[in-house]
Amino acid sequence: QVQLVESGGGSVQPGGSLRLSCAASGSITFIYAMGWYRQAPGKQRELVAAITSGDSTNYAASVKGRFTISRDDAKKVYLQMNSLKAEDTAVYYCNAHVKTWNGARNDYWGQGTRVAVSS
Repeated sequence: QVQLVESGGGSVQPGGSLRLSCAASGSITFIYAMGWYRQAPGKQRELVAAITSGDSTNYAASVKGRFTISRDDAKKVYLQMNSLKAEDTAVYYCNAHVKTWNGARNDYWGQGTRVAVSS
């Protein structure tokens, strides 16, 4: 069993900043990658940013230069979001690609944290 717990969402005005946090716990042997996805109303879930165990990062074009993903303690991932725009409004989900004690590799998801950007 793997749990991902997110925090840090909220409401902010355009141009503002928020920092999302996600902590993984449970029967984890190794985390290959962690990332953030988002889903806006009426839209499909999309990748926002991801970071591998080797600290390689990948960003959606729409957030590059504004958002920064980072890792801490191997089981925590953060998303620093600056210069937020109304179109960043969505529910943000933490994702982890994990190897568990039984040797299986699976993707796990957090419950989601809501980010609302409006004036």
